[in-house]
Amino acid sequence: MTKLLASLAAFTALTGAAAAADLPRRAAPPPVFTPVPVFTWTGFYAGFNAGYAFDASSRSNNSTFGVPAPFAVPGTTATFRNRSQDGFSGGAQIGYNVQFTPGSGVVVGIEADAQYLDFGRSRNNAFVNGAVAPGFYVTDPRGLSSLDYFGTVRGRLGYAFDRTLVYGTGGFAYGSGSADRSFGGYAGNDSFRTGYAVGGGVEFALPTESFLNFFRSSAVTFKIEGLYVNLERGNRNQGALVVNAANLVPVAYSAIGRRDDEFAVVRAGLNYKFGSY
Repeated sequence: MTKLLASLAAFTALTGAAAAADLPRRAAPPPVFTPVPVFTWTGFYAGFNAGYAFDASSRSNNSTFGVPAPFAVPGTTATFRNRSQDGFSGGAQIGYNVQFTPGSGVVVGIEADAQYLDFGRSRNNAFVNGAVAPGFYVTDPRGLSSLDYFGTVRGRLGYAFDRTLVYGTGGFAYGSGSADRSFGGYAGNDSFRTGYAVGGGVEFALPTESFLNFFRSSAVTFKIEGLYVNLERGNRNQGALVVNAANLVPVAYSAIGRRDDEFAVVRAGLNYKFGSY
């Protein structure tokens, strides 16, 4: 009897297990996918840049002028050579972009920057054949050496290929310099000058976790840019040729007149973007 009851219990257990195996199982919950946000160039940004600036004028290589009496011995001439005027340029920029479609699409923006310039000292000296009177010196009115800084306010128009932006830019430019003799300047040559700037570049959005993201911004972008800057001076006044060393006042002028200050800048920069992803 005991064996019979044990056999029935075992049979019942096996039958229950088999029936349970045939029951439908509860469906597993679907995996949760977190969508990756689409990158957009829309937003405010600020950053810094550094590069190389060089003279972009089309003046002739050499110019020789007679130094008038009583500021020099009769027959004295001054020859100005087209010395290479180039050097470091660096500064900072701020701006705002608007991208019309997420991912790839047209991007418009505005940017302002302020830049330091170093075209080198004493680049305006002339080769003098003769003798200049004591207390006077000869300077080349066409040089860029007296420029100390420049800045621009420009529009930007480009097209984004996801995290790569190709753009053109153009707008207002300004600059000024030093009247100190070590820069080859003279009184009146340090006036605030205005003009225009045009150029273009390409900008790349780096990964958000880049080691360059010092400020924990929503994005870090790296750009390479070229600008042509023309600070229009025209021919309103002729350029100084002989300058009184005591007060930096010009006493004689060259025949070439004052030309525009034209230079180009090639630079690289980092921008830190704040706002939308």
